[in-house]
Amino acid sequence: MTGLNGTTVREAMHEGVLSCPTWTPLSMVAELMAGNGVHCVVVTDENDATVWGVVSDLDLVAAAGVRDLDAQSAGGSAATPALAISPDDTLHRAAQMMTEHAAAHLLVVDEESRTPVGVLSTLDIARLLADRSRG
Repeated sequence: MTGLNGTTVREAMHEGVLSCPTWTPLSMVAELMAGNGVHCVVVTDENDATVWGVVSDLDLVAAAGVRDLDAQSAGGSAATPALAISPDDTLHRAAQMMTEHAAAHLLVVDEESRTPVGVLSTLDIARLLADRSRG
């Protein structure tokens, strides 16, 4: 992973996040993901002010095997706490965190404001590695 040391999270992440409150039915979370072509949604507390966790597409698949998605909430299925990283951290550090926690997504959080500014996924890192191998 040493090739990832010179690259920051900011260079590979997707800017912006989709979010929903904890009470949102998972069927609506699935619609958000499918409609926007994303693999995770940030779950916020009741006031939509602080991050509660993250629901991934894999979380949705697992939940669908248990019971109807309308009967389950985003807060009940979210991975908590959300794993966060700074946009200025290296991709090497991001890859370490993903590996240590078996996580496919990291929430990218501005250090000063403590607000989410984007998401970094394993696919984002793979895309960057593929681009480098072609270039």
